Amino acid sequence: MKTYILIAFSALLVTSCNVQKKQAENQPVSTTKPIENNSQFFSTIAKKSSFDAVKINSKIDAKTGSFIPTLDAVIYIENGQKVWMNLTAVILQAARGIATPEGIKGYYKLNKTYIDSDFGYLNKLLNVNFIDYNALQNLLVGKTFIPVSENNYKLTPDVSGFTLTSKETQKITENGKTTEYNISLGYDQDLNLNHVLLTNPANNNELEITYSNRIILNSESFPKNVKIIIKAKKTDEILIENTKFDFSRMETTYSVPANYTKTEIK
Repeated sequence: MKTYILIAFSALLVTSCNVQKKQAENQPVSTTKPIENNSQFFSTIAKKSSFDAVKINSKIDAKTGSFIPTLDAVIYIENGQKVWMNLTAVILQAARGIATPEGIKGYYKLNKTYIDSDFGYLNKLLNVNFIDYNALQNLLVGKTFIPVSENNYKLTPDVSGFTLTSKETQKITENGKTTEYNISLGYDQDLNLNHVLLTNPANNNELEITYSNRIILNSESFPKNVKIIIKAKKTDEILIENTKFDFSRMETTYSVPANYTKTEIK
């Protein structure tokens, strides 16, 4: 159950990125000198996405040390309301999950188990402590998912766009627990987020996300390929190929079948 929920909700983290206007177009790029007067950069990456709803058909491959077949996924995002996913292995439904501001729910059909939790469950899976619904949706739409500011981060141009790096270890407190992170975020010339790396210096755990092969649909930029690497005592790698996008609303049924057993992450 844990493996399939890890795949499902890690996949939920990265499905679309909002396109923004170019900055410093046709200007020489220095790879060493920090950008001056960068308030516009921070205000731009803080903008919210404008889409109403998007349905994404995806293929997911996972490397977790155990054999997992390629999964077909339908991911539906209703802006500010919910994220719904259905996973199919070959032709059989494998799992279904939904995230709302209240928490996350999911069930795994093959062993008849389910979860019903706050976002602590997802934080444990990803080895972080700051994911709530807003953070999750920001990740889903390719936005910066933790607070950043000019005072605490250094913005530097590079060959592919811009790099945002924490000046010192960032402390994030959630539910009374403080965790420190070293953070690096990469943006392209259009200010689309293309790389995230969070490192916990206390244990060297890492969460790394890479977006590539973008397409523009309905004035939004979507990555066709997403790579997630979760490094802790072992390394899990998840590859997502987004193959189709649809902006119409859809029904998102969710109910746990009878005789399923609730499970907790260990």
